[in-house]
Amino acid sequence: MKLKDMVVVTNNPGDPPIETDTDWAAIDALTDEQLHAAALSDPDSQPIPIGTDEELARLGLHRIPNVKRLRERLGLTQEAFAAAYRIPVGTLRDWEQGRKRPDAPARAYLTVIARDPQAVAGLLGEAA
Repeated sequence: MKLKDMVVVTNNPGDPPIETDTDWAAIDALTDEQLHAAALSDPDSQPIPIGTDEELARLGLHRIPNVKRLRERLGLTQEAFAAAYRIPVGTLRDWEQGRKRPDAPARAYLTVIARDPQAVAGLLGEAA
């Protein structure tokens, strides 16, 4: 599985953003390198190394497959992806548009699809 197909979720979708005095336009204008340098220069805001599933679990976080990136990497439409992997297209759309998050079994299933999409599709095709 490729890391670019994964996202880390730290809060519940739909939660209102925390109000601060932060100038988000100025933040959005920074490059990734500038943001990283700013984080490193702030002793109270050091980046947390999150590279392994164990580190995520220790922080109470879960790696969730980015369904849209996964589907696009496979070159499939929403309808084709949903049909190939027997996921209701409405559920797939909810995940892609952030209205809902995959639950634990769905995350596991999506992780397996990300690792070997042809094998999963083949096995499901045999079971039809």
